[in-house]
Amino acid sequence: MMDECRSRGVVPETFYDPANRAIFTAMMAMGAASKPLDALALIEELRRTNKLEAVGGVGYIQSLIDQVPTTAHAEHYIGILRGKHLRRMMIERATDVVSHCFDEGEYPDAQVVLGDAEKNFLEIGGSASATMPWSAAIDESFKRIDRMFESGGRLMEGLSTGYKYLDETLQGLKPGEMIVIAARPSVGKTSLAMNIAESVALGMDMNNVPVRYDNGKRHPVAIFSLEMPVEQLTKRMLAGRARINMWRLNRNLVPKSEKEMLTGSLMQAMGELKTAPIYVDDTASLDVMDLRARARRLKKRYGIELVVIDYLQLCTCREGARQNRQIEVSMISQQIKAMAKELKIPVIVLSQLARAPEQRGDKYEKPKLSDLRDSGAIEQDADVVFLLRRPSRNPKDPESQDQTLAYVDIAKNRNGETGEVKMNFVREWTRFLDREPEHKDEENFHSSEPVPEQGEFTPDPMS
Repeated sequence: MMDECRSRGVVPETFYDPANRAIFTAMMAMGAASKPLDALALIEELRRTNKLEAVGGVGYIQSLIDQVPTTAHAEHYIGILRGKHLRRMMIERATDVVSHCFDEGEYPDAQVVLGDAEKNFLEIGGSASATMPWSAAIDESFKRIDRMFESGGRLMEGLSTGYKYLDETLQGLKPGEMIVIAARPSVGKTSLAMNIAESVALGMDMNNVPVRYDNGKRHPVAIFSLEMPVEQLTKRMLAGRARINMWRLNRNLVPKSEKEMLTGSLMQAMGELKTAPIYVDDTASLDVMDLRARARRLKKRYGIELVVIDYLQLCTCREGARQNRQIEVSMISQQIKAMAKELKIPVIVLSQLARAPEQRGDKYEKPKLSDLRDSGAIEQDADVVFLLRRPSRNPKDPESQDQTLAYVDIAKNRNGETGEVKMNFVREWTRFLDREPEHKDEENFHSSEPVPEQGEFTPDPMS
């Protein structure tokens, strides 16, 4: 009986009467201690904890037993009990919402009230299964480890990024993780995030090969573009997928002989992206609580499996705005991490870096975790942090002549390895590609993608 109650989510708070709550709490304690559970043992347990008289004495315990005709209908009775509890919770939450609606002084923004109401009511629906039993968690972890043994240690634990060497280090973008991509302006953090989002949504890597870990399955992606309007975002994604230099095209520098071929590439890219499960919200200065509410709706309606936020410092937080900027950014970071855990999906959030790398005198200008702008809470809350740099942007760097070289420094990885991953960044397409290992003892990876000649000059696009 107690096992059935636990599996159906019955807790002491399920009971309205305080006496029944106390009795059920005692029964749970007896079950945890592997004590026999019958009327006599229950009475002795309540007497031992000095609660027998408070619940109504021996007579009340006996009356409860007499009122149950048979235990065969226990599942039906539990359903009635849970239904009453759900109704009480809904009444309580609805009363709070009504109170907040009338209190315009404390809650001046209706969107905040709506977001809170939505969150609270969705929590009611998920309360019965919010916590996985410890035994089930152990079983699930064992199954994952066993699958990794069978796969030779190459089993993906999350969504593929579309990049071979990033995936080998991360083992995928895992559910509930907050992944931060940080860089100075115009280094390429938006490009990298959009490339990953495109790969996840299409189920293909950057070489247009179906991701083998899940047989090219498409995964819905939500993008909150606080900096860039959706038209600019889609234009960049189309150009990148079609391998078109938009700067040359906009200035009519493309020969007529190439235009027909480029038009064909563009039409193919449009056909592929048009059906991609990507949902873009380009609202500017979005409050983080409103952002969470919108992500919650997208999860419920479209089943999104990845969220991308571009970028953190453009989010606002009404509660934190009354204090200093550092506290506000800390609260934004905490809310984004909480959203990842609530929705059980990875969340990629872009972040600016401070100017410290340029002021340290380091010829490589390598960024550090402490350079994350505005708040150390970002470093604390993040599960994974990418620090992005391109040597070609720093004349003092010994590798500055390599126009395509980019470093993705995995500076923090709570559940895996850290270290630098070399990649190619094609400025003309605002696109990151895998880079072939330089050492012969490493696994060779020959990219099928052409890379423009390093001597060709084009303006560095904003990223």
